Amino acid sequence: MRVAVIQMSPGAEKDQNIAQARGLVEALVAGQKVDLVVLPEIWTCLGGTRAQKFAAGEVLPSPGESGGAAYEFLRGLAMSHNVHVHGGSIGELRGGKLYNTTLVFSPAGEEIGRYSKIHLFDITTPDGQGYRESAIYGAGEEVVTCLIGETRVGLAICYDIRFPELFLALRRAGAEVILLPAAFTLQTGKDHWEVLIRARAIETQCWFAACGTYGAHTEGNGDVRHTYGHSLICDPWGHVVAKASDGQGWAVADIDHRLTARVRANMPVLEHRKLA
Repeated sequence: MRVAVIQMSPGAEKDQNIAQARGLVEALVAGQKVDLVVLPEIWTCLGGTRAQKFAAGEVLPSPGESGGAAYEFLRGLAMSHNVHVHGGSIGELRGGKLYNTTLVFSPAGEEIGRYSKIHLFDITTPDGQGYRESAIYGAGEEVVTCLIGETRVGLAICYDIRFPELFLALRRAGAEVILLPAAFTLQTGKDHWEVLIRARAIETQCWFAACGTYGAHTEGNGDVRHTYGHSLICDPWGHVVAKASDGQGWAVADIDHRLTARVRANMPVLEHRKLA
């Protein structure tokens, strides 16, 4: 399975973000064949006011029914390019709240996965900037995997990466690959992004496709914030096998299931585990 992580520089304008995503994916698939395309976290509306975030949000349909602009864009992308599409995450309107939700589509346009971010980013970064994701978003509750082809894939989002128990649960649910869209801050990303992904990959013996946003965006109060990018694909031994540079672009790598099997057979850490 060949995986591509698409590194975007989104802002608060949903239509512009959809156009940017379309252009990047079309440029990628024009040059090479891939099986799975992964977009970053909350790429439909990064920054902006609370009202803009809710306006960009969508009520997600039951699988098989028609949805909003981003939902239909992702589904159409999968069908038009005959690829699986992991839609990063978008704002989901549900029960009067906004959720940070991942969608996965098959090449036939069938929704095959849906996950809402469990761990919300309520912290202060080293530069003193405060983030209170829970002021905007509700928290998900379910551990989710889905089948992409014959590969069991685990779903997580950004700040989830700091909670290894979630990734142990995904491994126990059969995951061989974990997809992690993110909008990791520059301050935390430069020190923790890669090392956390590599650690989770080593612990779970899973491939990771971690797709981040890059660059500056403006919050509703006028604060300019920066995300780290450096989208990457990491193997089950913790080696980074592909990485995007600064700016918009992508990274591509082939998932080698033989490597996964060899790593797990030679070091059966799941069987050796003594504590929950």
